Amino acid sequence: MNTNARNPEERRRTARVLVGATEAQLADLWRTWTDRPQIEYLRGPESGLVMVQGRIGGTGDRFHLGEATATRATVAVRSGSDEAVGSAYVLGSHPEHAALAAIFEGMLESAARDRVMAEVIEPLERGQTAHDHQKRREERATVVDFFTVARENDGFGPDEEEDE
Repeated sequence: MNTNARNPEERRRTARVLVGATEAQLADLWRTWTDRPQIEYLRGPESGLVMVQGRIGGTGDRFHLGEATATRATVAVRSGSDEAVGSAYVLGSHPEHAALAAIFEGMLESAARDRVMAEVIEPLERGQTAHDHQKRREERATVVDFFTVARENDGFGPDEEEDE
């Protein structure tokens, strides 16, 4: 069993990237992966419900918002004498996405870590960042400054005069 534990911040980063990728992106990366390790499913993939909590204003007391479907998978990744375990949870009922994310997560705990970072995590993260920036630019283009609108439109039309 590989004992090279990654720090929690790196695990959050890589999990976010794997879950944020599409199932098709992960499938393409897996399909072209050479020297595939042996995969054994330890749990799932299986779908179920999770309780979603919210906070008013993001900082207030927690409250139960409702339930959401999530899919989880846990795999053992073996390559020669190297063995690691990977787990993933994805929102929705997407067993293949959860399985592929768990496989790459497990490979991040193995000797293939550097290759997975270079060929999977970093390219996906760059693409997700570029997509997020593009969405923000599009959203900013539609922002309305209501104070400007109020000053420009004082309530009178161009042909109307204010009664004195």
